[in-house]
Amino acid sequence: MAKIYLAGGCFWGVQAYFDRVEGIIQSQVGYANSHIINPSYEVVCSGLSGAAEAVELVYSHITLEEIIERFLSIIDPCALNYQGNDIGTQYRSGIYFLHDKEREIIEKVLCKWEQAHGLKVVTEVLPLINFYPAETYHQQYLAKNPRGYCHIDIESALHNFKTRH
Repeated sequence: MAKIYLAGGCFWGVQAYFDRVEGIIQSQVGYANSHIINPSYEVVCSGLSGAAEAVELVYSHITLEEIIERFLSIIDPCALNYQGNDIGTQYRSGIYFLHDKEREIIEKVLCKWEQAHGLKVVTEVLPLINFYPAETYHQQYLAKNPRGYCHIDIESALHNFKTRH
């Protein structure tokens, strides 16, 4: 099993999408790379923490490449500090890794995406410094509130996804 942390705007949709992907064993939403210990949602939204809304994914039997390719298919990696209607630094896109060898894999997938689309990715790629789980009411929010706002096509997770090497 391995872990990766993805920030793609509001964490509700990213979690709901990946919870439907085969090979994702567990997920939880939270705040990545905060300057403040255990920030609340309100502090994160204020911008004072520097944290990004992110999802911790525990995975097995799926490659990191496929996870990143799927991630890029549901966000706009060229949007700086927003996704959909969610605006602010906490909604920036980011990929936070635990091991240096993962950076190379992530950057390779991002480079392929840039070449295929002729656009520059602004998604940050950084080592994970910290991750604080979000409040209980945010966990699996869209499963509990299916009519909640989401900028992601969650059901697309169920479609056959072919990696493009």
